[in-house]
Amino acid sequence: MLCKNVERNRLTTEEIFETMELDATDRRILAALQKDGRITNAELSEQVHLSASACHRRVQRLEEEGFIAGYVALLDPRRLGRPTTVFVEITLQGQADELLDAFERQVARIPDILECHLMAGSADYLLKIVAEDTEDFARIHRQYLSRLPGVAQMQSSFALRTVVKTTAYSV
Repeated sequence: MLCKNVERNRLTTEEIFETMELDATDRRILAALQKDGRITNAELSEQVHLSASACHRRVQRLEEEGFIAGYVALLDPRRLGRPTTVFVEITLQGQADELLDAFERQVARIPDILECHLMAGSADYLLKIVAEDTEDFARIHRQYLSRLPGVAQMQSSFALRTVVKTTAYSV
């Protein structure tokens, strides 16, 4: 009986990472890296008031524990000729797992979709799409969106202006 209780109370590695607390230094590191992912370790260590080696070890730990999921270059959609952002609400014909899986597999193959979220509320999914202009969105709609499986209703909204845009989480 005692062995069963010990086994039941043992945490998996994933559960341990989920329960790990960030201290103030970890938070300063994460905030600095969100602002500039290309900062050198020497610059970062100076900003967060750690030695270079201690800072490097902390960053490695934050990466290993999954707090830092990766590093990317943020591109300017206007410079790439994709200034039009369209949000598309999609309601499916049903909620069967097979239908949701088929929809998600297909939507993942559409190159113009930046985000797809399964939603609670009136729509089942919310897509964020980038396009050159309304004609390009019409092409995306014709070529991809109209062919998605199980779609009962689709409503598109064009963003007129971006008021707030960030990739940084409050830490």
